[in-house]
Amino acid sequence: MKRDSRRIMDRAFSGVGLFSILVMGLFLLFVLGPIIGRGISAYVFRGTIEHRRFLLENFERGDSSRFEREMQAVREARRPVFRHLREFEAAMDESRELRSEYRRSFRELEEAVHHLIGPDPEDKAPVLVRKKYGATRLDQARTHLFEAMHEERWVPDPDNPGGALIRTHTPRGEHFAGTRLEPLFPYLEEHFEAMLQPGWTFYWRFLTDRSIDSHFFGGIGPEVLGTLYLTLGAMLFAMPMGIIAAIYLCEYARPGRVINLIRTCISTLAGVPSIVFGLFGLAFFLNTLQVTQTKSVLAGSLTLALMILPTVIRASEEAILAVPAAYKEAALSLGAGRWHTICTVILPAALPGILTGVVISMGRAAGETAPIIFTAAVSMGEPLQLFDAFSQPTPALPWNIYNLATEHEAVDQIRHVQYGMVFTLVAIVLILNITAIAIRARISSRLKG
Repeated sequence: MKRDSRRIMDRAFSGVGLFSILVMGLFLLFVLGPIIGRGISAYVFRGTIEHRRFLLENFERGDSSRFEREMQAVREARRPVFRHLREFEAAMDESRELRSEYRRSFRELEEAVHHLIGPDPEDKAPVLVRKKYGATRLDQARTHLFEAMHEERWVPDPDNPGGALIRTHTPRGEHFAGTRLEPLFPYLEEHFEAMLQPGWTFYWRFLTDRSIDSHFFGGIGPEVLGTLYLTLGAMLFAMPMGIIAAIYLCEYARPGRVINLIRTCISTLAGVPSIVFGLFGLAFFLNTLQVTQTKSVLAGSLTLALMILPTVIRASEEAILAVPAAYKEAALSLGAGRWHTICTVILPAALPGILTGVVISMGRAAGETAPIIFTAAVSMGEPLQLFDAFSQPTPALPWNIYNLATEHEAVDQIRHVQYGMVFTLVAIVLILNITAIAIRARISSRLKG
């Protein structure tokens, strides 16, 4: 190839490489940007007095005397709202015409007001926790204020007769004009902050608190702990088996068709869909071996270990094969045995490469959902003690992210929890990976020294 052609090819490859890196960077920015931005909002947000009230009553946190002072002012601000609602309800009870015209709209308004500032203190206390409190976050409160101020209706599209219905919002003040409720709507807008007392909140215990009432309140502590149990448990099983298998394939097995077939099977297993491992774990560990009677962290860890085992084996094998043959020959020539050479010469030299495979496997084990659906994960649960992990199932971040985003009855109201879980899962994986990388770098520097 001529010199000019080689130069053009070099520049072309450099350009393609830079373009690929740029595309990857933009993709990461596009994916991680919303996760970080909205995930942080689960920890830092403008909380209302309902949030402070919830923490004080359920976790006994906060300054009770300061809270009482704030709550006194809030009760004064809310009193006219509940009085308007009670008076109008009493008027509907006395007038059939009023009841037939406004009953449905009044119930919608009453529900929206309860979502905004909580139930009337003079009513019987609700049983469900979610009914006891108003909006705990300012962004939720603004949504509920809009629902209280506007009536939602689905009407025919005037531009598309016979087509799909369109959603419209009309001010409730117009509907209730001339009634006792008419002054309520400007009052809600004018005294919005006085009724909720919003303030910036750093809720770091979102990471450790248990959830209350199906994640309407509280944190994600059991899910974080369950994810750590499953990840570390999987590594505990997969690392020794993977490294020993790699040592056997590299140092003891005789090259031949059988070994080539085994290597092919290992490579194939690395590409098997994770749902297949989940079904295998259910059939083998729970139904056949009966390691536990029901789902458990132990069964989930074993299933995850099987899933990441091919990656650990292949990475360890490549790392061992990359150790210079002179190391092994020098040790054997000095009289060291094969096993002593492996333990004192080959494995220390291959350890940085082995840890690279561990880092990749750890991230996959922490983020997989399908293998733990059948073997370990439940939607709700308390934080497990260490010894309970051998027999009890656990909530876990990957499964609960899927569950809350698809099956929860109030998906839109708990978006901050979903993003907070995703952000926390990404952070946990990054922290575990950074820890492993730091250990690898430390070992490498010692070997070079």
